[in-house]
Amino acid sequence: MTERKKKVNDILSDEEYNAVMRQIDALMGKGSTHLTKREMATVRKLAMKAQAYEQKTFVVDPPTTLAGIIEMRMYDLRLKQTQLAKKLHISDAKLSLIMSGKQRPDVAFLKTVHKELNIDANLLLEAV
Repeated sequence: MTERKKKVNDILSDEEYNAVMRQIDALMGKGSTHLTKREMATVRKLAMKAQAYEQKTFVVDPPTTLAGIIEMRMYDLRLKQTQLAKKLHISDAKLSLIMSGKQRPDVAFLKTVHKELNIDANLLLEAV
């Protein structure tokens, strides 16, 4: 395993992350309208450091169930279940049954999910 070189301002531990978050909270506690341009630039810089650390540290495994895969895509597209049913050209009831696991999806449903939601067909088939 190759060791990643530390950039000058990288956060490398939870302690450093917590310190950065305290700095952000202290500055934001003043209220955004009361911050100087320099303080706002500092908040942006600290927030970017914190975000980079979070993305490295807090990895979320992708969903493996059909419902989980579809729900993740619904979240990405900001769709409610009724909107998704319309997009997939099926009834709300059928989508609800499939999502709850009470009805197995048919091939037509999987093909439509693949086409309309742009989800890899192999991923869908493996999840069924």
